[in-house]
Amino acid sequence: MHLPALPVWAWIPLVVWAAFAQTIRNAAQRNLTTATGTLAATLARFLYGLPFALAFLAAVVALGGAPRGLPAVSPGYAGWLTLGALAQLAATALLLMAMKERNFIIAITYSKTEVLQVALFGSLFLHEVPTWLTVAAMLVATLGVVLLSAPKTSAAGAGTGWLNRTALFGVGSGACFALSAVGFRGAALSLPGHSPWLVGVWNVVWAQALQTLLLGGYLALRQPESLVAVARAWRLSIVAGMMGAAASIGWFTAGAMRPAADVRTLGLIEVLFSYFISRRVFREPLHASERVGLALVLVGLVVVCAQL
Repeated sequence: MHLPALPVWAWIPLVVWAAFAQTIRNAAQRNLTTATGTLAATLARFLYGLPFALAFLAAVVALGGAPRGLPAVSPGYAGWLTLGALAQLAATALLLMAMKERNFIIAITYSKTEVLQVALFGSLFLHEVPTWLTVAAMLVATLGVVLLSAPKTSAAGAGTGWLNRTALFGVGSGACFALSAVGFRGAALSLPGHSPWLVGVWNVVWAQALQTLLLGGYLALRQPESLVAVARAWRLSIVAGMMGAAASIGWFTAGAMRPAADVRTLGLIEVLFSYFISRRVFREPLHASERVGLALVLVGLVVVCAQL
């Protein structure tokens, strides 16, 4: 048995899988935040996800996915990967802070302003200018995000209007996720000649090792009780780590095949998954404008896939 060669359209199911896995990870981390705190819940994603990433790397190698051997870690690769890893770490923490302020799906949709930001950063840093069709999909989907995130009567302490804490944390999370996507895309482009399977999991392993080392070291020095809390919540932490690693492998493998703007635009399907989690698990109500927003996001997804 050998790893199959990936057809040009394979990035689409990879992104759909990544978005689904990320939705489960976000739900698990939201519950972890209550039990362990924001930074500890952020660490759980990387610490418990690293063994799963290493296992997948071993499987890729065993199935002949590295005929040229493991990729070299050049200074350029290390720079792009560090940018992606640090931005992803910050994005995760900000997203969890946004979830504490308002309901699950609204926090997710604020973070999805990353779609326009990743197009900007990708054009500036990687010179990957999106097509007009992709731009149209981004605008339609972002309009859907705006409707989903439109201010409603908020719970006490959540703030009102557009400039509230949820918006600041959510949009900040989106900016960091955009920088992360660009960083990992740059890292992938630094590894020519290797299969997307190998590039994707190679990026995950190095990123999660760095994130675990930095954040784990910080918490060990400043908040050692957080590490105890993460250890005690090992069951939920394993779910968050496993699904986080699965999501990252999907994102990074797709990012080795397509520009970051295409990948992150299709990744808005996570909003639809989050809708079902919000309604079925957390029993959070949605307004009429939010349903229209969901429909526009779906239109944007269809448009970005239609260009293939």
